[in-house]
Amino acid sequence: MVKGKTTNGLMRHLREIHGISISGSKNKKDLLNMGYYHGYKGYRFIGNSQNRIPYTKFEEVVSVHQFDANLKSILYPNIMLIETAIKNYTLDTLIGIGPADFDYAFSYLLNDYKKHSVGNRDYRDKMKKRLDLRNKINEAISYNYSDNKAVIQHFFHNNKQVPLWAIFEVISLGVFGFFIQCLNEDTRIAIAKDLKLHSTAHNQNGRLLEDMVFLIKDLRNAVAHNAVVFDCRFKKASPPARLKEYLQSETGVSDINFDNIVDYFTITIFLLKKLGIPRIDLRRIVKKLSIESERLRNSIPIPVHTSIMGSDFRRKIEQMLRYI
Repeated sequence: MVKGKTTNGLMRHLREIHGISISGSKNKKDLLNMGYYHGYKGYRFIGNSQNRIPYTKFEEVVSVHQFDANLKSILYPNIMLIETAIKNYTLDTLIGIGPADFDYAFSYLLNDYKKHSVGNRDYRDKMKKRLDLRNKINEAISYNYSDNKAVIQHFFHNNKQVPLWAIFEVISLGVFGFFIQCLNEDTRIAIAKDLKLHSTAHNQNGRLLEDMVFLIKDLRNAVAHNAVVFDCRFKKASPPARLKEYLQSETGVSDINFDNIVDYFTITIFLLKKLGIPRIDLRRIVKKLSIESERLRNSIPIPVHTSIMGSDFRRKIEQMLRYI
């Protein structure tokens, strides 16, 4: 039998074990609202559990938790817009090439493996990814049919193939990234050009779009599922150098490495600008980030704020505004 602690017991635990000043009804209500495990335990470190934040007051924990929540409220609608738009641009390009069904795309567009000799390592690797993609899409269709998703059931009940636009509605951003990855080079470049992302210097093989999709999908999932985002712990792998170099060249924001959340705002602003979002709206996003950062700075020790935002935060904000 597992014996838990009451909220009063958790407050005593924070005082006696962690040296955090916490008492009174206001602190108790804040702890209940944020939760000990999702709240304190999720926000007691930066990046990894060894990099503990030296909290002395519970109000500092609440400030970091609120900062994280506010970041997600800024990012959520914009990341969702980017996901929808990129899928729609891709669909528009593919429809201009041929029939809007998966069988056609699978046979004639999702064939990047063909540029390699039959049976060699690259050929087998890309063929496996292509076959895995088909399985993932079939799984998504099956799941959404069983889940009574009208957009999928309609086509089955009318004995029709499920078109690409319906497939894009039900696959995750990660699976969509694999879809882009499996496209042949000509098709990838055509989509990149339609999104104004093609660069002869940085995007000669049309790979930058998939790089961006794989990068933002981790952020998207963290935001959508209310995971911690302020310290970028959602990042599963370091983005390729070609993407960092391209973003730095295009935006004028230097030292992009995606170790701090400001860099994720940079790629968000970059993509929104490419999608034609008005400058006034882009400036508003950057201003909100600046306000939240300053509010946090006034609520926690300066060294902790610097560890979270990076020592170059203000410079990057200025560079981002110049880009806009």
